[in-house]
Amino acid sequence: MLYLLAHLLHYEGFSNLFRYQTFRAGAALLTALLIGLVIGPRFINMLRIRQGKGQPIREDGPQSHLAKRGTPTMGGLMIVISATLGLLLWMDVTSRYVWACLAVTWGFGLIGFLDDYDKVTKYAHKGVPAKVRLLGEFVVAGIAAALVVTETNLYVPVFSNLYIPLGPLYYVFAAFVIVGAGNAVNLTDGLDGLAIMPVIIASGTFAIIAYLAGRSDFAHYLGIPHVPGAGELAIFCGAVMGAGLAFLWFNAPPAAVFMGDTGSLALGGTLGVIAVSAHHEIVLAIVGGLFVMEAVSVIVQVFVYKRTGKRVFRMAPIHHHFEQLGWKESTVVIRFWIVSIVLALIGLATLKVR
Repeated sequence: MLYLLAHLLHYEGFSNLFRYQTFRAGAALLTALLIGLVIGPRFINMLRIRQGKGQPIREDGPQSHLAKRGTPTMGGLMIVISATLGLLLWMDVTSRYVWACLAVTWGFGLIGFLDDYDKVTKYAHKGVPAKVRLLGEFVVAGIAAALVVTETNLYVPVFSNLYIPLGPLYYVFAAFVIVGAGNAVNLTDGLDGLAIMPVIIASGTFAIIAYLAGRSDFAHYLGIPHVPGAGELAIFCGAVMGAGLAFLWFNAPPAAVFMGDTGSLALGGTLGVIAVSAHHEIVLAIVGGLFVMEAVSVIVQVFVYKRTGKRVFRMAPIHHHFEQLGWKESTVVIRFWIVSIVLALIGLATLKVR
């Protein structure tokens, strides 16, 4: 909204700063951070009163988690609201990329909210049936893909101008990327602070990627696909980073609130649609390698157990495996953060190694 106001003022004086996406991305980050810190205490208190017992804790999980009983969930609402308000204030309201990404954030967030609500009210772990949830996710992802996809080539990182022409199949692929990212982050969200920091790191990485992809000069120099208008997604990423940092303030061990499926699905889906919009889907698998690892550990565990009756990991997702090996929760979280930083650097390196 402020960007539109600055445009009407012809970017005179201080409003001249508003024409720069880098400035607005930083402003969106600070705005979402401030909003999240302000609304956080009352929001968490409201959740605690309304939920009573809080998020159900699995009896068959690590015994140390039983102490977390009573911690409210659905804290992802705080993230989504803070990020949205920060975004709306600084975004270019004519950007279809931003509106499409925002639709995925709220669409996936709503699906996660319904799942969390079912779990909290019934104090059970099942929630919304998986098939119903996936159907809703694919509907939202399919609509978003139709809005943001401008070409149907899958670009391969490291190699300059190397791509795979997928044709109409690209839309199906894009939907799978968005849904896969949402569920991968959802599986990662199992320890205090474990999911939110890698999301912040990935968002910061894609803020850079989206900005570069949106600039024809930088895109041409780096040999990456140029996507006109994608630079506005840097503002979106900034808002997600700010809202994520505010949430981490309250989610740091011992967590005062959990993000729940409301937040993990929304944030994962957001990363997925941003990667699709910027045509860096494979890079997302690198930058979000931690999320991929968590998802693959569950798939492998289920696949092998159903066929052999044996477990590959002591417990899946893999962060619980390390807990069962004797690692403290804080050790797992911090080491996984380090892995996320390294993967983000590798992902950024692919922009230049071409």
